[in-house]
Amino acid sequence: MDPIYVTGHRNPDTDSIVGAIAYAALRNSLGDRNYVAARLGNISDETSAVLKKFNVEPPMLLQNVRTQVRDLNYDTPTALHHSVPVSRAWDTLHHTGSITVLPVIDGDGKLYGMLTSGDIASYTMQAVSDPYINNVPTFNLLSVIEGEVINHVPKIPEHLSGEVVIALPQSRESLVFSNPDSIVICGQQEDMIQHAIDIGAKAVIVCQADVEEEFRTVDTDTLIIVTPLDAYRAARLIHLAVPIERLCTTENLISFHLTDYIDDVREVLLKNRFRAYPILDDDDKVVGTLGRFHLIRPKRKKVFLVDHNESSQSVPGLNQAEIVGIIDHHRVGDIQTSGPINFTCEPVGSTATIIAKMYQQRGLMPSRRIAGLLCSAIISDTVMFKSPTCTETDKVLAARMARIADVTLEEVGNTVFSSVNPNKPAAEQIFVDFKEFLIAGHKLGVGQVTSLNSDKLLEQKDEILKAMQKRKDERNYDYILIMLTDVLKEGTELLYLGDDETISNAYGVEAKDNSCFLPHVMSRKKQVIPRLSEIWG
Repeated sequence: MDPIYVTGHRNPDTDSIVGAIAYAALRNSLGDRNYVAARLGNISDETSAVLKKFNVEPPMLLQNVRTQVRDLNYDTPTALHHSVPVSRAWDTLHHTGSITVLPVIDGDGKLYGMLTSGDIASYTMQAVSDPYINNVPTFNLLSVIEGEVINHVPKIPEHLSGEVVIALPQSRESLVFSNPDSIVICGQQEDMIQHAIDIGAKAVIVCQADVEEEFRTVDTDTLIIVTPLDAYRAARLIHLAVPIERLCTTENLISFHLTDYIDDVREVLLKNRFRAYPILDDDDKVVGTLGRFHLIRPKRKKVFLVDHNESSQSVPGLNQAEIVGIIDHHRVGDIQTSGPINFTCEPVGSTATIIAKMYQQRGLMPSRRIAGLLCSAIISDTVMFKSPTCTETDKVLAARMARIADVTLEEVGNTVFSSVNPNKPAAEQIFVDFKEFLIAGHKLGVGQVTSLNSDKLLEQKDEILKAMQKRKDERNYDYILIMLTDVLKEGTELLYLGDDETISNAYGVEAKDNSCFLPHVMSRKKQVIPRLSEIWG
């Protein structure tokens, strides 16, 4: 069953990480075992402290959800070793129906070449005009004609070479074979067998007949082989005993890996006209073949979004994925879906609040660890219930989750807000919880660091502004803001790069020297973004 990745936004905060873990756990508890928690970036110090406290591993890192070769319904024909006879390759193609190309591999399962039905047809037609076979493995020859060597030769050669001839009655003197470099095919014709031995033919193949005992013990290097096949089939199949390595294409091969993106694959296919292309795994072993028609309706990855619903904040390649649902507590953004989905968006302080309520609505009690995570995420996103986004529902469910987890709200709050390391370089902290917005043509980036002591961080103001300028230049932001939110001060020191007038008008304070203090401002989504939206219209 294909996984459904539950993922929060880029530069994930605690609510985003916990939301992914808790919702995946909820669906798994309900029997939907294909839900997998994922993250789109590094874990912050705060989130790490929360996960460590409740002994929970971070979700898997999801780089993107672009469609890859592994997502296609590619063909998986039998991959043949380069030493197998052509007859087996032809039988394989015949039984696979519409597949006309087979991958050829070496002893390690890695790509050796590609064999098409056209390669076999071309070789077979050449055999009509040139009956000579060269160095055909004896084992292959015996296999394809269902033959058995019945005489005692000093040593059975590993390979056979010679002109394939069908023996005619001896009365036709002009047509009797005479070249010792021959592989003779005959029926119950003792004179033909004896003649082959006399001239030292490489082998004599007796079709649908018994061989007298005297020939089994005769002193000769000529192989005497018996086969249940008639002379015509034996003659044709001998040519199909050659190993496929002599027919397959081994040069200028174009292959793809399971991890390759179909956008890149499509570009290659537009420039080439091969019927099929081999597909390799991470160890370069062949796992299938890819044709143009496989790209028509690719199987898209499935994602469930939590704590966001804007494409600029979501996983790269989202336009190539299938969104199966959204849980959020922010404004409705720009994400579009190909069909109806379950979209839960509630005006509460945390996504974790919504998920905690879902457990309650379904009559499920989360485990102690999940309850502890949910409580932590609610406290983090509501800034210990001081954010204007906080509701009574947040407080009630946070308290309930704390009881299940057997912790106090104060204990959890201390874990959450004491996790910021003031001695850590500012550039490593300010972009951990960072979101991008597009408002009335203005490209805006806003980061937030919540702590119990913002003054310590402000000591690194110059470093922070340098890091902000670098990010602004790299991503072409019109404005970039960093919120240093202090739980004890119940306000935010706002560092910004942009014009002073806009910041002053938006927040009603005097903005200068790229900073200002915003009392009682704790929420990015409810107090910072809306005021800029009003200014810019």
